[in-house]
Amino acid sequence: MKKTSPEPIHVWLLMLRASQSITRYAAADIRKAGLGESDFRVLEVLLHKGSLPVNAIGPKVNLNPGSISVAVDRLYKKGLVSRVENPEDRRIRTVALAQSGKNLILPIFKRHCALMKHVFSDLSPDELTSLADFARRAGIRAEALFEAEHLET
Repeated sequence: MKKTSPEPIHVWLLMLRASQSITRYAAADIRKAGLGESDFRVLEVLLHKGSLPVNAIGPKVNLNPGSISVAVDRLYKKGLVSRVENPEDRRIRTVALAQSGKNLILPIFKRHCALMKHVFSDLSPDELTSLADFARRAGIRAEALFEAEHLET
């Protein structure tokens, strides 16, 4: 008997539920380490991308401009990041990971990587590659459709 393909709506619901479950699992560990999810995302992007202007961080960590400013202020007050104004354009502030921020995020990120490895441990390397490819393609398609439908003038 031939297996039928699932409907796209069913696949979307499965992806949504899986993402929510993985996020809940990861977020609990991040909170246990003393960070909120948005602070974790900001510190992680600075760890891997280096210094960035504030307005470049938000899109990378899925935070709107107001939320990214609040998150950066919070991390700055804790001494985890530094902020430097651009001498040529004072509206631009570059944010960098302070040594204390690096000392904090490195072990948390290593633990996070181990947790994600555990979550996906039932998948073979080929299945992981396929899943990553499918997710990337679906995301690119959805983003292109969104832009075509919502950014038309």
